[in-house]
Amino acid sequence: MPCRHPISSRLAVIGIAIVALLAAACSPNTSPPPTSSSASSAPSASAAPTTLNVGLGYIPSVQFAAFYRADQAGYYAAEGLTITFQNAIDADLVPKVGAGTLDLGLSDGTSVIPAVSQGIPIRYVATVYAKFPSIVFAKASSGITDANGLVGKKLGIPGKYGSSWIMLQALLASKGHTTSDLTVIEYPDFGQGAAVATGAVDAATGFDNNEPVQLALTGETVTVLRVDDVTPLPGPGIIVGTATLASKKDAVAGFVRATLKAMNEIAATPSVGVDAAIKAVPDLAKNRPLQEAILAATIADWRPNGAAARPPITGAVDTASWDKTVTFMTSLGLVPKPVTTTDLVDTSIVTGS
Repeated sequence: MPCRHPISSRLAVIGIAIVALLAAACSPNTSPPPTSSSASSAPSASAAPTTLNVGLGYIPSVQFAAFYRADQAGYYAAEGLTITFQNAIDADLVPKVGAGTLDLGLSDGTSVIPAVSQGIPIRYVATVYAKFPSIVFAKASSGITDANGLVGKKLGIPGKYGSSWIMLQALLASKGHTTSDLTVIEYPDFGQGAAVATGAVDAATGFDNNEPVQLALTGETVTVLRVDDVTPLPGPGIIVGTATLASKKDAVAGFVRATLKAMNEIAATPSVGVDAAIKAVPDLAKNRPLQEAILAATIADWRPNGAAARPPITGAVDTASWDKTVTFMTSLGLVPKPVTTTDLVDTSIVTGS
């Protein structure tokens, strides 16, 4: 039976966020009222644009190419939207969405479940990554082939929060271990990939479309450990605060439609995504082959395992996977207060969820 391991650091962050959230809840709601049209219908041409503040990951990257493309190509504008992007670490992004400081964000099930369990009012409305991208990676020469191989080793991590921290605990627990069985070294500047490359640590957490890709391009053979080999976890998708969902549901639906349009376009022609990312983040042009490799891995994550030959990416939410994840995380002691999938996801935005 897996050991129960409290996530005190993570919950402390959430606890602080709840105080801010409650304060925000006392402020007047200045969001525009919902329109009478359905969530799946496009806005009228005469409607005033709706502004949405969207939180992405901490570092601007080609991984967010679909969002950049949808903005630059006018897909958001066609839905009657004006989009502002912000970058934030997961521990900050999730409570900001709950408080309405951000209208939308990108987060996965391992962050959404404990957040909602602690009272942060958010819902996951559309899947972006059908595969869970958070992984542990190491040089093949390390001899690490599974979670047992991490015991007694040095492992780099950005911090004890978010999907990578929860994923690590779940991965270790699958073999009866906890984080106390290894030496965890924090890299707040996200330098854990470089630490693996130089041998400062034996392994690190990361994303399968980032650090392992960069390390492999140096000629190194890389070993990747996936928690979805233990249990499938919901990958990153669009999250929204419940108040925002109620007041701007049509706008949220339009944002999801435009993003999916860009995702399918990029999946068919990846160079479109690389070009959009470079336009948004000019420094990425310094190493276009790297951006192409990262985007290729990202596109692969957008599609579920065993998917038929390049079906359209629909954003549908797999509620059965969420059910399994809630049960699994609860068994590890990672869900402080009981929640159900109904508390976590809203399937009304994406047809077919």
